[in-house]
Amino acid sequence: MNRLPRHCEVEVDVVASPSAVWAVLADVTRIGEWSHECYGARWLDGATAATPGARFRGTNRAGGSRWARVCEILAVEDARELRWRTFGSPVLRDGTEWWVRLTEVDGGTRIRQGYRVLTLPVLADVLIAALLPAHRDRRGALADDLRRLGDVAARNPVPARVN
Repeated sequence: MNRLPRHCEVEVDVVASPSAVWAVLADVTRIGEWSHECYGARWLDGATAATPGARFRGTNRAGGSRWARVCEILAVEDARELRWRTFGSPVLRDGTEWWVRLTEVDGGTRIRQGYRVLTLPVLADVLIAALLPAHRDRRGALADDLRRLGDVAARNPVPARVN
């Protein structure tokens, strides 16, 4: 029986500066420009920037499946780390913590992304693994996302609002 991994980390180096990458990353409404799965996000409850406690709703698609998740920003550290948590639906009740860390390297930025599954009912685990086989190993797709993030940042950074 296939199951989903409980954690994953990937990293890539990009030519964009850390400030340019941060400008794109911290504006969650731009996630559709670089994510293979999350095609949109909007701030909730009057939030307009990535600050601890701010919430947003992300919309996702993979294969023929579509879903949305409410997320809460957990930490924003000096334009170098963004951490958030997803909250599942009342039916699914899953939750995942995600983070992205930026480190300046010679000629650009090292972007490291990871996630840790916090809650996932067994039945949901088995069903998701069966219906979304790409979720059994996310490393390649997530690394590609980070490369796209770097490309977007190099081409079109816009200052992010972080309070």
